[in-house]
Amino acid sequence: MLDDGTPIVRATPGDAGELLTLQRACWVQEALANDTVDIPALHESLDDVRAWLGEWDTYVVRRAGRLVAAVRGRVEHGDTWDIGRIMVAPDLQGSGLGRTLLDHIQAVAPAGVASYVLFTGAASARNQRMYKKAGFRLRRDLPAPPGAVVLTKSARRHKADTQPAHL
Repeated sequence: MLDDGTPIVRATPGDAGELLTLQRACWVQEALANDTVDIPALHESLDDVRAWLGEWDTYVVRRAGRLVAAVRGRVEHGDTWDIGRIMVAPDLQGSGLGRTLLDHIQAVAPAGVASYVLFTGAASARNQRMYKKAGFRLRRDLPAPPGAVVLTKSARRHKADTQPAHL
């Protein structure tokens, strides 16, 4: 739950259309910051979003009925929690909502997760600052998609002192 009492809830298949709209709004800004439209989130279809809703643990935030933010996570390679699609409506960015979602998705990772991993644009300075403040570290030694960087964080420290935001 957010500080104002707004719940963070699991996404449903019915959220797919709004998630696609939010995703496009958010990744247009990323395309501008990174000087490329070669960003997978910009090229996904409604069917793609419906498909990943079945493959990722996805959470959304609604305000006055409007889907304004979302995040997703899933286990990769046995003990790594892959975090993705942290998105906040452009008119609400900078309010701390993205950081709250980042904390939430880490807190709901399954037991046994040893680390968190996420990607962001190589020129996405604002995102990189937020992730670094949250304890993530750039990992230039790990492969990243073209134009992106990978950041990781140990899960052991975080899980001990964080509860899911919905509790």
